[in-house]
Amino acid sequence: MKTQLKERKMDEQKVIQALSQVEHPEIGSTLVDLGMVKDIQVEGDHVSLKLVLPMLGIPPAIRDYMINSLQQAVADQGVKVQVALAEMTPQERQRFFMMEQQNWKG
Repeated sequence: MKTQLKERKMDEQKVIQALSQVEHPEIGSTLVDLGMVKDIQVEGDHVSLKLVLPMLGIPPAIRDYMINSLQQAVADQGVKVQVALAEMTPQERQRFFMMEQQNWKG
């Protein structure tokens, strides 16, 4: 029982580590560093998380790219990711825009 719990915890850490490597397509920072990934839940081979966007009206191509990138980050671990979308609070948005200015790739 203890071994299963330990393995599950390691798997959870691997998943979180993999998700933490996903970069924003236009900003030189990871989605986690930008405060865009929240509420990561790992249950067996299913992961659910919240992708928090500065505004829900961002271009679908960028939104879909980020969702696909998060899903691909853990695909090799046999994990399926369910992504819920949410909008940042004004404070989160302010922090995001400050980081965006500092790390813009364009």
